[in-house]
Amino acid sequence: MTGGLTHFDAAGQAHMVDVSDKAVTDRMAVAEGYVRMSPETLEIITSGTVKKGDVLSVARLAGIMGAKRTADLIPLCHPLPVTKVSLELDVAADRPGIRVEATVKTSGQTGVEMEALTAVTTACLTIYDMVKAVEKGMVIEDIRLLLKDGGKSGRYEARP
Repeated sequence: MTGGLTHFDAAGQAHMVDVSDKAVTDRMAVAEGYVRMSPETLEIITSGTVKKGDVLSVARLAGIMGAKRTADLIPLCHPLPVTKVSLELDVAADRPGIRVEATVKTSGQTGVEMEALTAVTTACLTIYDMVKAVEKGMVIEDIRLLLKDGGKSGRYEARP
């Protein structure tokens, strides 16, 4: 391990971490992110008048698909048997925008933090894609891990 980073070997070369000796445990991760936009764009989304369809339903499905394809996108991630992916998409009037929260679960030898983060990112990108014709200046921001539980390192909770 180089400098505490597990994805590098002693020679500093990137490699996939060997998890074969790790115990199979229940694991869970929760991540969040936001798409900040104008109040007018938010109103178009919440009123259901976007020509491409129901933005939040499509973004939810995209987030689920993103979580399931994480190992295809992130080079050193292990393909995992994801047992649950759920997304909550809520109006964040204070930004204004949409808050996306993803919860991912598995029983395995490594965690699902990257799957939760990928689910959030994919959902946020889908929101952007579906309404970019109305507003190109939207900002995807504050994507972060909120909670991780299970495995050798135990529980992590982000500070508010």
